[in-house]
Amino acid sequence: MALRLTPSVLPTHDKPKLATLFNPTSNFSFKFTSKSLGILPRKMSLKVSACQKLEEKNVRGSSPEWGKVSAVLFDMDGVLCNSEEPSRKAAVDVFAEMGVHVTVDDFVPFMGMGEANFLGGVASAKGIEGFDTEAAKKRFFEIYLFKYAKPNSGIGFPGAFELVSQCKSNGLKVAVASSADRIKVDANLAAAGLPITMFDAIVSADAFKNLKPAPDIFLAASRILDVPISECIVIEDALAGVQAAKAAKMRCIAVTTTLAEDILKAGEPSLIRKEISDISLEDILNGGSGSHNVMVQESQPINDLAPASPEFNMTGSITELSNYPTSGAVSSIGGLPEEML
Repeated sequence: MALRLTPSVLPTHDKPKLATLFNPTSNFSFKFTSKSLGILPRKMSLKVSACQKLEEKNVRGSSPEWGKVSAVLFDMDGVLCNSEEPSRKAAVDVFAEMGVHVTVDDFVPFMGMGEANFLGGVASAKGIEGFDTEAAKKRFFEIYLFKYAKPNSGIGFPGAFELVSQCKSNGLKVAVASSADRIKVDANLAAAGLPITMFDAIVSADAFKNLKPAPDIFLAASRILDVPISECIVIEDALAGVQAAKAAKMRCIAVTTTLAEDILKAGEPSLIRKEISDISLEDILNGGSGSHNVMVQESQPINDLAPASPEFNMTGSITELSNYPTSGAVSSIGGLPEEML
């Protein structure tokens, strides 16, 4: 008896596009609390279903199967503002007042992790006992704001204002998503000539227990902008920030204003440019190219796709997100919007 083999007919319809859906059974939650304002804690759940990932495909010049780009999350230090070096100089001044000799290079491993880790990491490395992180942070801000971040002092990177404006004019939402405290964010934006009102949201470190490389800051920015993580792209200069974007399962464009390209590659950004003036709108809309556009055939639960801190904790001077509209005003986490101060 002969067997007749008939080739299977492949479907001709387009391949399914990756989509991020919302599922009320998800256990992936955000936990917001407020200490100083006495607001009752509020739980919010980002309800995201399991996602099916597709095979790798470079999105440049093709349809963005990974997800269109609807929001750009800008880091501040080293991306919008040329403030990494001044920050390290101010930190050196803090330690000098304590009689401890440090150099600007001592702070490089702790960049992008927030001021507490930035100062405390060096103190630990130097074996300083009884280091008061909060007192050091307070003095750091006093020195930094007085010496390095005076209004309109020109610390903004060339091209920063133009790129943010271009994103806005093309219908993209834009946010500052920084591991710096809000006092520094406001001072730097003012010094760089970047009005707070340019941005749809300001997310700073004050409200978070877990800073970069944890994904919490970026996930909160996605939530407050009301944009799925699959449609967000991050612009970062620090390895910790690139790692945070990857942990959040967001695409990331890295700039080499602070660290060398070889170091940044360890975080597997989608694209690397020299500085913000070298990033085009096309780069953003295409989502870069590389590891964050890698898609495999299997389905995976969202906890595998977007690992977060064990509990997404936010603490500090914040109010419930319902007080911050996602349109028509600057939304804020980590400090009150200017019009509410």
